[in-house]
Amino acid sequence: MPELPDITVYIEALAARVQGERLERVELKTPFLLRSVEPPLREAEGQRIVELRRVGKRIAMRCENGVWLVLHLMIAGRLHWNRKGGKVLASFIFSSGTLHLTEAGTQRRASLHLTRDPAALDPAGVEPLECTLVEFAAALRRENHTVKNALIDPHTFSGIGNAYSDEILHRARMSPLLLTQKMSDGEIGGLFEATRVTLVEWTDRLRAEAAGEFPEKVTAFRAEMAVHGRHKLPCPVCSAIVQRIRYATNETNYCPVCQTKGKVLADRAMSRLLK
Repeated sequence: MPELPDITVYIEALAARVQGERLERVELKTPFLLRSVEPPLREAEGQRIVELRRVGKRIAMRCENGVWLVLHLMIAGRLHWNRKGGKVLASFIFSSGTLHLTEAGTQRRASLHLTRDPAALDPAGVEPLECTLVEFAAALRRENHTVKNALIDPHTFSGIGNAYSDEILHRARMSPLLLTQKMSDGEIGGLFEATRVTLVEWTDRLRAEAAGEFPEKVTAFRAEMAVHGRHKLPCPVCSAIVQRIRYATNETNYCPVCQTKGKVLADRAMSRLLK
């Protein structure tokens, strides 16, 4: 799922192409994409786009009449400018070009909402690049979860998902199963710094990769990542083999030397298999 760095670069690319331009029409290829009925889609057509904003992991575009189009790409949704690049769910025809929304697979989780209040769609997690250390610590300690689950909970932190949470925890040298209410002030300070550095570093990296073009290689798995998606590969810091914890459709990757003092955490999927 595209996360804060990916969504930020998407919005920058869109702003350069559609801000101030007229949305001529929207062509829905499937009725299941549109998840709202009020205001109707026709109220956005013919309007100029005057603002773009990230709302959690959503992309929000404001029309001059106050109607917002809010896109949630979910896991497999991707955007393409003037090229289709896969199975198209919707095409947004602007006076400057066409934005295509595609989605791989068959589950059709991507969504489009029209609203006059995008905050109503926001889980309202703390913005990790805008909050203070005190605000970060308060959000983290509000409930007693594993630090991994706290990072990816949109009600706790905005824009962080499975991929970058793995990278943040590796940079912080922290176990994904550490309980948030047992974290020391020093551990929270280290996590705060690791979160900011990781998100800024990857936003800069993705921005440089796009080089002014529309980002077409949005993926949660990148060779430059330290642990995410690198199960059974060596950690770039200590060369230990990256391990994983699987639960349902989620997977956490971590380095047992850098993060868990040599301990291999129980893989729930393997535990069930071996009873």
